[in-house]
Amino acid sequence: MKLTDIYWHLRSDIMKIEKEIENNIDADHPVLQEATSHLLKAGGKRIRPVFVLLSAQFGDYDLEKIKHVAVPLELIHMGSLVHDDVIDDAELRRGKKTIKSKWDNRVAMYTGDYIFAKAVEFATYSETPQLHRILSDAMVEMVIGEVEQIRDQYNWYQDLRIYLRRIKRKTALLISASCQLGALVAGVSLKNQKQLELYGYNVGMAFQITDDILDFVGTEKDLGKPAGSDLAQGNVTLPALYAMNQDPQLKREIISLLKDESGEPMDMSDIIYRIKQTGAIDYSQQIADQYLKKALNSLEPLPDIQAKKALIQIAEYIGERKF
Repeated sequence: MKLTDIYWHLRSDIMKIEKEIENNIDADHPVLQEATSHLLKAGGKRIRPVFVLLSAQFGDYDLEKIKHVAVPLELIHMGSLVHDDVIDDAELRRGKKTIKSKWDNRVAMYTGDYIFAKAVEFATYSETPQLHRILSDAMVEMVIGEVEQIRDQYNWYQDLRIYLRRIKRKTALLISASCQLGALVAGVSLKNQKQLELYGYNVGMAFQITDDILDFVGTEKDLGKPAGSDLAQGNVTLPALYAMNQDPQLKREIISLLKDESGEPMDMSDIIYRIKQTGAIDYSQQIADQYLKKALNSLEPLPDIQAKKALIQIAEYIGERKF
């Protein structure tokens, strides 16, 4: 099942949110306008707004209130991707040129800053005071996670605890905030807000781990970038971390390969094959499945409505994502 099939019943509201995103990053400056338009055309899953919309259905569902949460969350995510591509020196995202590739690092950084500013501006129209604290806390943690990734780049001696803390900050907390804020603006009870927040956190952890798995099992066509790109850039994700702990010789070879500063593209195919041979993919999937189980358990006390079914299906979709 495709993600779009799961929330088909939300398509009208998703289109409205998409239009709001487009309107809110419309810029007077021609370069910013072209850069933000380029980013929008690259598409995206819009999974954060979907979590907002679904969580709000457990309360008083009012799209006019909800959009002041859904739009800023997606803009924050989009802005972070633009900055990520500068940090990672990425040429492609979703198979299309990144802003830093199409223009340069300076345009990309200012575009990301502009999108962040528009997210904050749009959130000010919300009449829910707690929104601003939760949103700003999530942004702070996300930035810390990004800085931690830079710090841990080419750190071959990190452990599972460091990896999990990093992806919590980079990915899981913003998804958790999406569920929490959707419930908050809809007046969902504090007890159910907490259940949805926990669901979002655990789904977010599983989502990132699955992304890290796909980096080793997907093709360049499917990924929109070469397989093994994360490792080639010195980012040690869960499959590589497990494989290097299981096979010290492989670890030495990875370190040696990635010390090559010739600038020539690296052939990661053999390394990827050997990582798979260690059982790293199965191990990583087991960890992701543990988070998904916790996510599903968090939903059990919630009312049995269509939104609950959709949240269950999204968790199952994440667990089954394969190219």
